[in-house]
Amino acid sequence: MIPILLLAAGQSSRMLGRDKLLEDVNGTPILRMLANRALSLGPTYVTLPHGTHPRGTVLHDDVVVVPVPNAQNGMSRSISAGVKALPDTATGVIIMPADMPDIRETDLAALKSKAANSPALIVRAMTEDAKPGHPIFFDRSLFSALTTLTGDRGAFEICKAHVSQTEFIPLNGQRARLDLDTPAEWENYRNGFKA
Repeated sequence: MIPILLLAAGQSSRMLGRDKLLEDVNGTPILRMLANRALSLGPTYVTLPHGTHPRGTVLHDDVVVVPVPNAQNGMSRSISAGVKALPDTATGVIIMPADMPDIRETDLAALKSKAANSPALIVRAMTEDAKPGHPIFFDRSLFSALTTLTGDRGAFEICKAHVSQTEFIPLNGQRARLDLDTPAEWENYRNGFKA
């Protein structure tokens, strides 16, 4: 079983007081939209800041919410908490930031299928011009390393250390790297600048 883990415990610090994960995409908050896409493929876990948070109100009941203590200490805290919450039956996990509106169910399905049928420890999406991006599958053998990450570089060092054991899947356009962190990026996106 390969669950999907959405990282949604960040502070939206570049959004000038707005919450990027509650921004509207075609009538739906982006966090709900991506969680629903993930749910269509199976078990879905979403990290959120510890305590009651408005993001939790937009999620379907079938989503497993994982509270992240000290989420302000970087993405590593979110990854660690999310991976620790996974069931023993997970043979790996697909991890993705929750601010990537153009990642489709078909992209997640392609990654999941490749991961289930590949000996690679990591299966990673990339842009059509071969730049590595998200989502990323990590084999269960990497869970220990994922739970001991520190800082705000996510799993960069793990990916770097295992590049020879990584398979890449190209996604159309730039959507494997398109995330929206600022009001200007959201405005450009809504005005039709998409990957």
